[in-house]
Amino acid sequence: MKLSSKLALGLLAATASAQSGKVKVMLLGDSITQITCWRPKVWTQLASAGLSGSVDFVGSTSGLESKCGTPPSGFDRDHEGHSGWQAYDIARNNIAGWVQNTRPDVLQFMLGTNDVNIGKRGVQAILDAYTTILTTTRGANPNVKVIIDKMIPTSWSDATIESVNSAIPAWASQHSTTASPIVVADCSRAAGFTNAMLQQDGVHPNDLGDQFIAQQVGPKLIQAIKAAQGAVEVRRWRRPRW
Repeated sequence: MKLSSKLALGLLAATASAQSGKVKVMLLGDSITQITCWRPKVWTQLASAGLSGSVDFVGSTSGLESKCGTPPSGFDRDHEGHSGWQAYDIARNNIAGWVQNTRPDVLQFMLGTNDVNIGKRGVQAILDAYTTILTTTRGANPNVKVIIDKMIPTSWSDATIESVNSAIPAWASQHSTTASPIVVADCSRAAGFTNAMLQQDGVHPNDLGDQFIAQQVGPKLIQAIKAAQGAVEVRRWRRPRW
């Protein structure tokens, strides 16, 4: 059977990452992942923990906004953040291809703001999208470690966002398994995110907000990477199946 060039490249990239022994981390989200500056701040934490050389950020897009300044040494720009995209659409149309191409060992995501503000979706529709994203990612890697972020607030404290955030811990507990645990990084107003951490649009984080997100996500990511390292070492010595 002849593989498509895109699938073949994805398989080659996955094999190369496995052979390198690096933990593949997918940072999934919307503009709060794509165009803000918390990702390099998290990378600095990984470097301080001695893990930056053991990590491969994966995703179909790559980049960093110039406003973020000079990134830390070795910063991996790959990610799966897409401005304006909704969890509902990602779950239905995109996640399967993304995770099959990369087979992440760690999935970290913050999604739902656009489902509320653009899609006008309710709490259950957003949680259902989370479940589809999770199930599909586990289909690509049954041992994936998952970090779900509670969403940062809007300046007007949208009630649906607050309700989704309140539901996330129970969702995580319900779906967490020994092989594929789920932990929550709390980026919500209840955890201390304030309006002073938002840009003038009332939706995106400013530098203070980026620092807050990095402080909440970074330690969880470090724990997940360490938990995934053993499985990656086992995979490294297995021959890929073609």
